[in-house]
Amino acid sequence: MNKNKIDFAKKLLSSGELVIFPTETVYGLGADATNDKAVKSIYKLKNRPINNPLICHFSNIAQIEKYFIISEFEKKLASKFWPGPLTIILKKRKESKISNFLSNNSIYVGCRIPNNFLAKKLISSLELPIAAPSANLSQRTSVTNIKDLDPILKKKIFIIKDKQSKYGLESTVIKINKKNNIEILRHGSITLEQLSKIAKVKKIKVIKKSKISPGNLSKHYSTVKPIRINIKKVLNDEGLLNFGKNKLISNIINLNLSEKKNLNEAAENFYHFLHKLDKSNCKRIAVAKIPNIGLGKTINDRLKRAIK
Repeated sequence: MNKNKIDFAKKLLSSGELVIFPTETVYGLGADATNDKAVKSIYKLKNRPINNPLICHFSNIAQIEKYFIISEFEKKLASKFWPGPLTIILKKRKESKISNFLSNNSIYVGCRIPNNFLAKKLISSLELPIAAPSANLSQRTSVTNIKDLDPILKKKIFIIKDKQSKYGLESTVIKINKKNNIEILRHGSITLEQLSKIAKVKKIKVIKKSKISPGNLSKHYSTVKPIRINIKKVLNDEGLLNFGKNKLISNIINLNLSEKKNLNEAAENFYHFLHKLDKSNCKRIAVAKIPNIGLGKTINDRLKRAIK
């Protein structure tokens, strides 16, 4: 059954159409990364600002080297994290056929190899890289569970269905500077601590704003309903997104990211629970305090952008 889906999705992508496909981070809305018209249609469908770049997904490093320059240090780092939720900003080769619309005409593009069987199968079958942001409308909450896809996208786009995403948060976006120092351009599923330990570097710089990384708009990842974060009390019209064990309670709906205070579990549940709260009878969403460590930094980053 999956083979038939992959074959059909390949035909759609080859003809310039879009496809929704699973990854280990969030579901993606994909197009042939070498097709200008197809890439532009992603922006149009999502109503996404053209200055918010897309990530390019590959099946292996050899495929990346065909289109991009990748240093030995970047290869070494990639060997530790790929396939997986790390995006590395790379410089396009002069002869690269990657669409300029992918990155608002910049020569720098975010590249990664996803760690999802169906995603890898699709890219390998197409034999071309796939440009893909998250499968949601611009500024809205990312999707990790197929049930949470916007009806507009469900109606218009072919979907390769899979289980809920393993990580639940987008990939971490990094850039390696000339001195082989790591810069984090977007917090994601791989933490600063993990990067530091595996890359064996003492210092990693966090860049708060970057034109070459997706997910840097001040308003992003937003629910339809307004959110309050770091709450000490739940108001009468609010649903609760809780963390850990405490005395907080909603009269309408209570969802707990992780009663055990496990940030991996919290990350996996995060977007799906926000969608559930958005569909509930509450008028607003109250969010308990999330510790600002490890994956908590990524969750808090998403929450802060959601309330702007």
